[in-house]
Amino acid sequence: MTTPPLDYARLGPEALGDADLLSLALGDRTLATRLLDDLGGASLLGAPPGALARTLGPRRAARLHASIALTQRLLGQPPRRARVSSPQDAAAWLQSRFAGLGHEELHGLFVDRRGGVLAVRRLSQGSADHTIFDVRHILGEALRVGAAGVIVAHNHPSGDPEPSAEDLTATMRLADGAMMLGLELQDHLVFAGAGFVSLAERGQLVRPGRPPTRPPTA
Repeated sequence: MTTPPLDYARLGPEALGDADLLSLALGDRTLATRLLDDLGGASLLGAPPGALARTLGPRRAARLHASIALTQRLLGQPPRRARVSSPQDAAAWLQSRFAGLGHEELHGLFVDRRGGVLAVRRLSQGSADHTIFDVRHILGEALRVGAAGVIVAHNHPSGDPEPSAEDLTATMRLADGAMMLGLELQDHLVFAGAGFVSLAERGQLVRPGRPPTRPPTA
Protein backbone atom coordinates (compact mmCIF):
# COMPACT_ATOMS: atom_id res chain seq x y z
CA MET A 1 0.00 0.00 0.00
CA THR A 2 1.46 3.35 -1.00
CA THR A 3 1.56 6.35 1.30
CA PRO A 4 -1.36 8.80 1.01
CA PRO A 5 -0.22 12.35 0.20
CA LEU A 6 0.49 14.48 3.24
CA ASP A 7 0.88 18.25 3.29
CA TYR A 8 4.36 18.06 4.79
CA ALA A 9 5.23 21.66 3.93
CA ARG A 10 2.19 22.86 5.90
CA LEU A 11 2.23 20.37 8.77
CA GLY A 12 5.96 19.95 9.30
CA PRO A 13 7.55 16.91 10.99
CA GLU A 14 6.31 17.91 14.46
CA ALA A 15 2.71 17.18 13.45
CA LEU A 16 3.47 13.68 12.15
CA GLY A 17 4.05 10.41 13.96
CA ASP A 18 6.98 8.08 13.42
CA ALA A 19 5.02 5.89 11.01
CA ASP A 20 3.95 8.95 8.98
CA LEU A 21 7.50 10.22 8.66
CA LEU A 22 8.90 6.81 7.80
CA SER A 23 6.15 6.16 5.27
CA LEU A 24 7.05 9.42 3.51
CA ALA A 25 10.68 8.30 3.34
CA LEU A 26 9.81 4.82 2.07
CA GLY A 27 6.75 5.61 -0.03
CA ASP A 28 4.83 2.76 1.56
CA ARG A 29 2.78 2.99 4.76
CA THR A 30 2.46 -0.76 5.24
CA LEU A 31 6.22 -1.30 5.09
CA ALA A 32 6.83 1.64 7.41
CA THR A 33 4.45 0.26 10.04
CA ARG A 34 5.87 -3.23 9.72
CA LEU A 35 9.45 -2.00 10.07
CA LEU A 36 8.64 -0.03 13.22
CA ASP A 37 6.89 -3.09 14.65
CA ASP A 38 9.90 -5.27 13.81
CA LEU A 39 12.66 -2.95 15.03
CA GLY A 40 11.21 -0.09 17.07
CA GLY A 41 12.12 3.55 16.56
CA ALA A 42 15.35 3.59 18.59
CA SER A 43 16.65 0.33 17.11
CA LEU A 44 16.09 1.71 13.63
CA LEU A 45 19.04 4.07 14.11
CA GLY A 46 21.51 1.28 14.72
CA ALA A 47 20.04 -1.38 12.41
CA PRO A 48 22.47 -2.72 9.78
CA PRO A 49 21.33 -2.92 6.13
CA GLY A 50 20.72 -6.67 6.42
CA ALA A 51 18.22 -6.21 9.26
CA LEU A 52 16.36 -3.54 7.30
CA ALA A 53 16.36 -5.68 4.18
CA ARG A 54 14.43 -8.47 5.89
CA THR A 55 11.42 -6.15 5.94
CA LEU A 56 12.13 -3.68 3.13
CA GLY A 57 14.11 -5.64 0.58
CA PRO A 58 17.69 -4.73 -0.40
CA ARG A 59 17.02 -1.58 -2.44
CA ARG A 60 14.75 0.22 0.01
CA ALA A 61 16.98 -0.93 2.88
CA ALA A 62 20.05 0.55 1.22
CA ARG A 63 18.28 3.87 0.58
CA LEU A 64 17.00 4.15 4.16
CA HIS A 65 20.32 3.12 5.70
CA ALA A 66 22.17 5.64 3.54
CA SER A 67 19.75 8.40 4.59
CA ILE A 68 20.29 7.60 8.27
CA ALA A 69 24.08 7.45 7.78
CA LEU A 70 24.08 10.83 6.00
CA THR A 71 22.05 12.41 8.80
CA GLN A 72 24.44 11.08 11.43
CA ARG A 73 27.42 12.30 9.43
CA LEU A 74 25.97 15.79 9.08
CA LEU A 75 25.27 15.85 12.82
CA GLY A 76 28.97 15.14 13.28
CA GLN A 77 29.89 18.39 11.50
CA PRO A 78 28.30 21.02 13.72
CA PRO A 79 28.53 24.79 13.13
CA ARG A 80 31.54 26.44 14.74
CA ARG A 81 29.35 28.78 16.82
CA ALA A 82 27.92 25.87 18.85
CA ARG A 83 29.28 25.86 22.41
CA VAL A 84 29.72 23.27 25.14
CA SER A 85 29.90 24.60 28.69
CA SER A 86 28.83 21.63 30.84
CA PRO A 87 28.57 17.82 30.85
CA GLN A 88 24.87 18.26 30.07
CA ASP A 89 25.75 20.25 26.93
CA ALA A 90 28.16 17.53 25.86
CA ALA A 91 25.53 14.86 26.53
CA ALA A 92 23.07 16.73 24.30
CA TRP A 93 25.54 16.42 21.43
CA LEU A 94 26.49 12.81 22.05
CA GLN A 95 23.61 10.83 23.55
CA SER A 96 21.61 10.30 20.35
CA ARG A 97 24.66 8.75 18.69
CA PHE A 98 24.32 5.70 20.98
CA ALA A 99 20.56 5.20 20.64
CA GLY A 100 19.58 1.60 19.94
CA LEU A 101 23.13 0.23 19.84
CA GLY A 102 23.68 -3.31 21.08
CA HIS A 103 27.46 -2.88 21.03
CA GLU A 104 29.87 -0.38 22.56
CA GLU A 105 31.20 2.58 20.60
CA LEU A 106 33.58 5.38 21.50
CA HIS A 107 32.85 8.90 20.24
CA GLY A 108 34.76 12.15 20.63
CA LEU A 109 33.60 15.76 20.88
CA PHE A 110 36.42 18.17 19.99
CA VAL A 111 36.30 21.79 21.13
CA ASP A 112 38.37 24.97 20.90
CA ARG A 113 39.63 27.00 23.88
CA ARG A 114 36.26 28.71 24.33
CA GLY A 115 34.24 25.50 24.17
CA GLY A 116 33.24 25.95 20.52
CA VAL A 117 32.47 22.62 18.90
CA LEU A 118 34.85 21.78 16.07
CA ALA A 119 33.84 18.19 15.31
CA VAL A 120 32.13 15.07 16.59
CA ARG A 121 33.60 11.75 15.51
CA ARG A 122 33.00 8.05 16.05
CA LEU A 123 36.38 6.77 17.18
CA SER A 124 35.83 3.03 17.53
CA GLN A 125 33.21 0.29 17.38
CA GLY A 126 33.44 -2.80 19.55
CA SER A 127 31.47 -5.64 21.04
CA ALA A 128 28.64 -5.86 23.56
CA ASP A 129 31.00 -5.21 26.47
CA HIS A 130 34.15 -3.65 25.05
CA THR A 131 35.41 -1.10 22.54
CA ILE A 132 38.89 0.05 21.53
CA PHE A 133 40.26 3.05 23.42
CA ASP A 134 43.22 4.07 21.24
CA VAL A 135 44.86 7.12 22.85
CA ARG A 136 47.05 7.82 19.82
CA HIS A 137 44.08 7.78 17.46
CA ILE A 138 41.96 10.02 19.71
CA LEU A 139 44.70 12.61 20.19
CA GLY A 140 45.65 12.44 16.52
CA GLU A 141 42.09 13.35 15.61
CA ALA A 142 42.18 16.21 18.14
CA LEU A 143 45.33 17.60 16.53
CA ARG A 144 43.91 17.13 13.04
CA VAL A 145 40.86 19.30 13.76
CA GLY A 146 42.84 21.85 15.78
CA ALA A 147 41.12 21.11 19.09
CA ALA A 148 42.25 22.40 22.47
CA GLY A 149 39.93 20.12 24.43
CA VAL A 150 38.55 16.61 24.08
CA ILE A 151 35.38 15.08 25.50
CA VAL A 152 35.04 11.35 24.94
CA ALA A 153 31.98 9.19 25.46
CA HIS A 154 31.08 5.55 25.18
CA ASN A 155 28.02 3.46 25.93
CA HIS A 156 27.22 0.47 28.09
CA PRO A 157 24.57 -1.68 26.35
CA SER A 158 24.11 -3.50 29.67
CA GLY A 159 22.09 -0.51 30.94
CA ASP A 160 24.48 0.33 33.79
CA PRO A 161 26.41 3.60 33.23
CA GLU A 162 28.84 2.95 36.10
CA PRO A 163 32.42 3.22 34.73
CA SER A 164 34.47 0.05 34.97
CA ALA A 165 38.03 -0.12 36.28
CA GLU A 166 39.17 -0.44 32.67
CA ASP A 167 37.22 2.71 31.76
CA LEU A 168 38.97 4.66 34.51
CA THR A 169 42.42 3.37 33.54
CA ALA A 170 41.89 4.26 29.88
CA THR A 171 40.64 7.70 30.89
CA MET A 172 43.77 8.41 32.90
CA ARG A 173 46.00 7.30 30.02
CA LEU A 174 44.14 9.65 27.70
CA ALA A 175 44.30 12.54 30.18
CA ASP A 176 48.06 12.05 30.58
CA GLY A 177 48.61 11.85 26.82
CA ALA A 178 46.51 14.95 26.22
CA MET A 179 48.45 16.93 28.83
CA MET A 180 51.76 16.00 27.18
CA LEU A 181 50.48 17.52 23.92
CA GLY A 182 49.12 20.67 25.54
CA LEU A 183 45.53 19.47 25.19
CA GLU A 184 42.91 18.90 27.88
CA LEU A 185 40.68 15.90 28.41
CA GLN A 186 37.63 17.79 29.67
CA ASP A 187 35.33 14.85 30.35
CA HIS A 188 34.51 11.21 29.75
CA LEU A 189 30.81 10.41 29.62
CA VAL A 190 29.44 6.88 29.97
CA PHE A 191 25.92 6.45 28.58
CA ALA A 192 23.41 3.72 29.35
CA GLY A 193 19.79 4.05 28.27
CA ALA A 194 18.56 7.57 29.01
CA GLY A 195 21.19 8.21 31.69
CA PHE A 196 24.88 8.99 31.80
CA VAL A 197 27.79 9.44 34.19
CA SER A 198 30.28 12.31 33.89
CA LEU A 199 33.72 11.46 35.22
CA ALA A 200 34.53 15.18 35.42
CA GLU A 201 31.52 15.82 37.67
CA ARG A 202 32.62 12.94 39.89
CA GLY A 203 36.18 14.24 40.11
CA GLN A 204 37.52 11.06 38.51
CA LEU A 205 39.75 12.82 36.00
CA VAL A 206 42.14 13.66 38.83
CA ARG A 207 45.43 11.81 39.36
CA PRO A 208 47.45 12.44 42.54
CA GLY A 209 49.94 15.25 41.96
CA ARG A 210 48.02 16.69 39.00
CA PRO A 211 45.64 19.67 39.14
CA PRO A 212 41.96 18.76 38.75
CA THR A 213 40.54 18.76 35.24
CA ARG A 214 37.48 20.95 35.24
CA PRO A 215 34.25 20.26 33.38
CA PRO A 216 33.94 22.23 30.11
CA THR A 217 33.42 25.94 30.64
CA ALA A 218 32.63 28.73 28.21
